[in-house]
Amino acid sequence: MGDFVATFISGLSPSTGAATMITLSGELGAGKTTFTQAAARALGVEETVNSPTFVIEKIYALEGQKWQRLVHIDAYRLKSPDELKHLGWDEIIADPSSLVIIEWPEHVAEAIPQNAHRIRVACGEGEERTIMYDR
Repeated sequence: MGDFVATFISGLSPSTGAATMITLSGELGAGKTTFTQAAARALGVEETVNSPTFVIEKIYALEGQKWQRLVHIDAYRLKSPDELKHLGWDEIIADPSSLVIIEWPEHVAEAIPQNAHRIRVACGEGEERTIMYDR
């Protein structure tokens, strides 16, 4: 998955006037966090990237990249889009220097901008994964 993710990330350009957003959907264990880990590596993040299931959000500083920070959000435990406001959601999505990756976007669907890059990861045989992209 790493090579695909690195190529995908390198092909993205920062949005004008807003954050660049990638949504990751798929069942438990499909590879959403693995996708985010590969994206972080492609962006030069050296620290360990884990799912922020319990803290909801983690922010990583990016140096020498198209964006200044990677914002990783796991919306699995959220019950409504209003809960994103406690994370500073309005500021996050308005910042063009941020790349936002959000797992479980269906939990906060009304808050996801129309121009988000929507990715669905599905399990196949063994370690095989299918990645579907919908702009």
